[in-house]
Amino acid sequence: MKAKKQRLASLDALRGFDMFWIIGGEALFPPLLALSGWSVFAFGHSQMQHTEWNGFTFYDLIFPLFIFLSGVTLGLASKSLRGLPLAERKPVYGKAVKRLLILVVLGIVYNHGWGTGIPADPGEIRYASVLARIGFAWFFAAMIVWHTGVRTQYAIAVAILLGYWLIQAGFGDLTPVGSANARVDQCCLPGITFRNRAYDPEGLLSTIPAIVNALMGVFAGRWLRRYQGQHGKILQGLVFGGSACLLGGFLWHWIYPVNKALWTSSFVLITSGCSLLLLALFYLLVDVWQWRRFSAFFAAIGCNAILVYLGTSLVNWSYSSQSLFGGIAAALPEAGGTLVIAIGVILLQWLLLRWLYKRGIFISP
Repeated sequence: MKAKKQRLASLDALRGFDMFWIIGGEALFPPLLALSGWSVFAFGHSQMQHTEWNGFTFYDLIFPLFIFLSGVTLGLASKSLRGLPLAERKPVYGKAVKRLLILVVLGIVYNHGWGTGIPADPGEIRYASVLARIGFAWFFAAMIVWHTGVRTQYAIAVAILLGYWLIQAGFGDLTPVGSANARVDQCCLPGITFRNRAYDPEGLLSTIPAIVNALMGVFAGRWLRRYQGQHGKILQGLVFGGSACLLGGFLWHWIYPVNKALWTSSFVLITSGCSLLLLALFYLLVDVWQWRRFSAFFAAIGCNAILVYLGTSLVNWSYSSQSLFGGIAAALPEAGGTLVIAIGVILLQWLLLRWLYKRGIFISP
C-alpha cells in the first residue's frame, strides 16, 4: 500500500524507536558492557528484561507503547460515526473487523514461528498474542471513539480501570495461579497458554485494560490535532498528562501493584504516563527542533512496524548477519565479535525497511 497522506514525523519516529529494541537493540548492551565495563550498560541490560512479576522496566513499556501509538493515530483522525446511516458505516466496520482478524491470524503465525510452525492440532495452537491484543485494543477503542462523545470516552476509560481493579481485588489473589486472569483463561481461552502457564500474559481478561492504553493515545492524538502548530500548548498538555498518570500509577502501586503479566490498572497508568512523556520528547525533537536525521533512522522502522515484528519470528537475521560479517567478528575478541553480529542484525533489517520507506511502501493490516 503506497501512503499518500501526510504522516506525523514524531509519531513514526517514536514507533520506530519502540520497535528498535525488538529488532535487536536490546542485544547491544552485553557486549558493550564487556568491552567498556561501564555501569550504564549494565543498567541498560537490566532494563531490557521483563520483570518477573510485580515491578516495571523499560522493556515492559514496549508493548503498551505500541498500543498507545495506535490510539494516537485514531485520535488524529477523530472520526465519528454517530448519526450516519448504516450504509455509510458498514464499510468502516468492515475495514475494522478485517484489520482485527488479520492481526489475530498474524499473531498466531508469530507465536508459532521460530522454526516450528503452526501445530496441526487446533488444541495445541496459542491463539492469544501480542498482535491480537493490539488488534482488540485498537478495535474496541475505535468503537468507543466512533460512537460516543469525548466526556463519555473519559468516563469509559476510568470505569474500565476501576472495574478491572475491583474484579481482581474480588478474587483477593494476584498470584500467577490464583488470579482472576488465570481463572478466566483456564475456563474460556481456547488453545494453549504462553509456556503452558495458568494464565496467558495476552489472555482474555487482561486485554480489557489494554483498551485504556489505546484510549490514552486517542486523547493524545486529539490534543495534537486540536492545537496543531501550537507547540507550547501541545508539549504542556502531553507533559502534564504524562506526569499525572505516572503519579497516579505510583500511588496506586502501593495497594494495587504494577504488573505487566496481569496488565493491572496501575500498570496502565504507568505505561500511559511514560508513553505521553516519550511522545512529548519526540514531538520536541522531531516536529519542533526538526532533528530530521535522528527521525529518519527510526521512521524507517516505524512505518513498517508490523512487518519487522513478524520478521523477528520468521527470518533468522542472526544467521544472515553471521554469513556477511562472521569473518570480521571472528577476527575480533569475543565481545567485539558479538557486537559486530548484533549490529549486523539491526543493519540488515534497517536497510530493508529503509528501502521500503524511501519508496513510500507502508505495509499495514
